[in-house]
Amino acid sequence: MVNTGTEQEAPGSLEAVRTLLNTWRIPNDTRRAEDRFEEYADQAGLSKSRRHELLALRADLRAAVERSADTSAVLNDWIKRLAILPQVVDDTIAFKHSGGLGADLVSAALEAIAAGRWRRLKACPDCRWVFYDHSRNASKRWCLMTAGGPDGRSCGSIAKVRAHRKRTRTTE
Repeated sequence: MVNTGTEQEAPGSLEAVRTLLNTWRIPNDTRRAEDRFEEYADQAGLSKSRRHELLALRADLRAAVERSADTSAVLNDWIKRLAILPQVVDDTIAFKHSGGLGADLVSAALEAIAAGRWRRLKACPDCRWVFYDHSRNASKRWCLMTAGGPDGRSCGSIAKVRAHRKRTRTTE
């Protein structure tokens, strides 16, 4: 069981990016990383070459969301690789491409950046579950502060308890 729920869903097409990123996860019950990409790829009907491309995209987008890679560099590279071109359509910016699902996901990330929503897509530093920060000031750090159910994880509370124990251990 992982922390799930609509309170963590991203708006619009950015949810498809979050879904891809969460095909790699650390479940609450086992705490061992697992990769569910093949299930995702099977459901999407992806060819072998598209699977390799999407796995690479997932790794790059995850690095950008976890802030271990420069988002600009990651997305600019994928824009070139997938030949994504901006177009003005009915007074908005749209992205033209023939790159399939990968290009759709990169386009969703570009739309989120344009709308100021990309920075709200975050990965929990404990379980690495990707969530969308709906808080007013975008200061949410963990996927959840309290367990979302009997098998749910409360990463925020656990992190705060660890920090408290470390502080009290060093002051004694």
